[in-house]
Amino acid sequence: MDRTKTGWISGFVGVLIFSGSLPATRVAVADFDPLFLTVARACIAGLLGAALLMILRQKRPARSDLAALGIVSLGVVIGFPLLTALALRHVTSAHSIVFIGLLPLATAVFGVLRGGERPQPAFWVFSGLGGAMVAGFSLLQGFSASPAGDLLMVGAVLLCGLGYAEGATLARRLGGWQVISWALALSLPVTGPLTLLTWPDSLGGIGVPAWLGLAYVSLFSMLIGFVFWYRGLALGGIAGVGQLQLLQPFLGLLWAAALLHETVGWSMIAATLAVIGCVAGAKRFARPERAGVTLLPKVRVGTRS
Repeated sequence: MDRTKTGWISGFVGVLIFSGSLPATRVAVADFDPLFLTVARACIAGLLGAALLMILRQKRPARSDLAALGIVSLGVVIGFPLLTALALRHVTSAHSIVFIGLLPLATAVFGVLRGGERPQPAFWVFSGLGGAMVAGFSLLQGFSASPAGDLLMVGAVLLCGLGYAEGATLARRLGGWQVISWALALSLPVTGPLTLLTWPDSLGGIGVPAWLGLAYVSLFSMLIGFVFWYRGLALGGIAGVGQLQLLQPFLGLLWAAALLHETVGWSMIAATLAVIGCVAGAKRFARPERAGVTLLPKVRVGTRS
């Protein structure tokens, strides 16, 4: 199996894991405060990531990598979860998917700016069309306008796209799980105190489903999912593999149907098939058109430095 195919498979596993985040979050916020859930999941994942780094005796990142790790922390550990949580106070979850549909395009743009990738022109056509389909599907489910909510979602998407691209670039030389572990560990001085400050007054009224939701978003959404995701982006290409995010809203709805017994209609199935076609087209044109295929830098996959 070549590196590109391995990258796409790894990226899909990451998206599949991420797609369970929304249903898990919906269950968790039934008993937990949204702000507490945001910082607690990053804190828990940060402690686990720091433990892994120490147990496996990973070499500290070079000083030149600290700024990039800071960008990853700002983008995917703190910025995106916090801004989306704040935005959802003003807009519906359906409306937020309009902006999530733009995340693959934002990731691709930052992949060009930060990762040095140059997809073919047709790639942008498929990427934009896929984002438009996700946005259109979301608008059909429900719409609520709020300038504050929209601005927060735009900021969240930009920060997340930057964090994805920056992390993928780092993963080519540090390794996927090392990047997210270091980013989470570096965020602990922020997420740790905030977790204590927002700690619930009483734990007696918190049910088992809420604890399971917190466990999922902490272990899988904030750590394990990123291990597969960053490895996929590094191996398969930031711009190309990033288009798999177009499937995330539909996979999330399938999780919601399976776990929360929500209805899945034919419109969702049709939209999913159309988006899969766009992802396939984007994959076809993700690499520059040259006499030979330009390989990405090798990604480090070992556990020791």
